[in-house]
Amino acid sequence: MNIDRAVFTLAGSLLLVSLALAWLVSPYWLLLTGFVGANMLQAAFTGFCPAAIVFRRLGLKEGPAFTCSATRRP
Repeated sequence: MNIDRAVFTLAGSLLLVSLALAWLVSPYWLLLTGFVGANMLQAAFTGFCPAAIVFRRLGLKEGPAFTCSATRRP
């Protein structure tokens, strides 16, 4: 698994879990859904994703979406 797949898996899982918790427990769990969505949106524009940094430090391989700026070639 590379960093891209791990980030998408984490984001999708958090979205589904927060929707289920909002349905079953409290609508305040929709705040987590909003946070995940906002993080995905800003990552699309800036390329900065905290989860990608964590997965990189855990040793996952880079994918085409989230690459380390030190390895980019001009």
